[in-house]
Amino acid sequence: MAGIKKVKLTQEGLNNLEQELEQLKTVRRKEVSEKIKVALSFGDLSENSEYDEAKNEQAMVEARINELENILKDVQIVNEDDITTDAVSLGNTVTLKNLKNNKIDTFKIVGSTEASPMKKKISDESPVGKAVIGHKVDEIVDAEVPSGIIQYQILEITK
Repeated sequence: MAGIKKVKLTQEGLNNLEQELEQLKTVRRKEVSEKIKVALSFGDLSENSEYDEAKNEQAMVEARINELENILKDVQIVNEDDITTDAVSLGNTVTLKNLKNNKIDTFKIVGSTEASPMKKKISDESPVGKAVIGHKVDEIVDAEVPSGIIQYQILEITK
């Protein structure tokens, strides 16, 4: 099918998604199934909130399994050997200086499915990620964020 976008992942991101899928299929499915069995034993389903809750949880688990299987079907792994430190690319860790407040932050540039701002992993499709991709150390870039435009200076690029 033309037009299907490949999901870019680092090897670490692929491993994490595969582990999550395996855990959902082998552990969570069984846990939810047990919850449904217990809730069924309470009788009358029309007023059984435990049953409704367990069925909703089952739907969420199955939806996440489906989502992960679809992601893993169309994955493009970023080869660690191909990552250079000449310019920012997917897989790099980049140290940025916010020129407005002089705050320095370090982020790993990852694919959108493995982004986790709390873990300092930002997507190559995020405003800051898009702004720094392809740029080199000491360059100043403008990131268009919801609060306006923020200028960053790239201080360091590492693998």
